[in-house]
Amino acid sequence: MKSIFFISLTSAAKTIGAGLATIGVVGAGAGIGIVFAGLLISVSRNPNKEQRLFQLALFGFALCEAMGLLAIMMAFLILYS
Repeated sequence: MKSIFFISLTSAAKTIGAGLATIGVVGAGAGIGIVFAGLLISVSRNPNKEQRLFQLALFGFALCEAMGLLAIMMAFLILYS
């Protein structure tokens, strides 16, 4: 039989852990900003390569977004398991 203290302590620990796990979303947002800032700078320096640079920027965006989604998924796993 679990005590009220144990249940409330684990609930609080899960909430704090899920909150800390979402810090990865901040890094994903910063990464996306850096990717598109690099795209703007590189296209302004070499407009002939715009199509290839945009493809690489989308690839970088996808990788950054995947890391953010993994952070959110980890937070939900901590919270609801």
